[in-house]
Formats: sequence, structure tokens, C-alpha cells
Amino acid sequence: MKTHLYLLLLAAGISAAPDMSSTAELLTLLQQMSESMNLRIETPDDMNDVNCISTIFEGTEQLKTNPAMKKFSGFFQKFERLKQSLTPSLGREEKCDTERKSATVFMGRLMTFIRKAALRNARA
Repeated sequence: MKTHLYLLLLAAGISAAPDMSSTAELLTLLQQMSESMNLRIETPDDMNDVNCISTIFEGTEQLKTNPAMKKFSGFFQKFERLKQSLTPSLGREEKCDTERKSATVFMGRLMTFIRKAALRNARA
């Protein structure tokens, strides 16, 4: 039930944030970023776990502060809109199982998270 409520809130938040073209832009920028990164980031074992959303956001903040990511400021601006739309709907999170993985792995999982969020939005 908690997961279903979260998915509903996620879909509502995304509908108020980026549209499908913005989602495509996010994914394109993320792909370009992953090709130029050598960093280890705390990565949730399950990107679908509602308890791991803040970990996802923390990972993107870690990317944002990396000097190599300066040229991708457009991604971070667009992702910030998604983050702002989801943050109010997040309740108190429980434990999130994570592991430090390469930025490429984190970004791959982040792409999956963004795609699923866009699909949920399209179905809503």
C-alpha cells in the first residue's frame, strides 16, 4: 500500500514537473555524463525502493559538485525540478540498502529511475 501511494505521488509530481521532451533531454545528458566520469557514488541496491529516493538525490548532488560535471549544468537544473516535485511527497524514510559503485553504474540506475518515472507519468 505504501509503495502504491508513493507511485501515485511520484506520478503526480512528475506531471507537474518535466514533460516527455524534458525527460528525453535528462536521459541524453545523463548518458553523456556517464561517459566522462570516474567517481564512486553510494548507489541504492533497488532504485524502486521508496526508502532510497533521498539516496538517489544525494548521489546526483555528489555528481553536481564534481568539477567535470560543470558542463552538464542543464541536466542538474532539469533534475532539480523533478527533485522539487518529489520532495514534498517523501515521508520519513527507512533504511536503504546501498553500495558504493562507479558513477557509470549509478547513472545507469538513475536513467532507469527517470524512465520509470516518465512511464508512470504517461500512464497517469
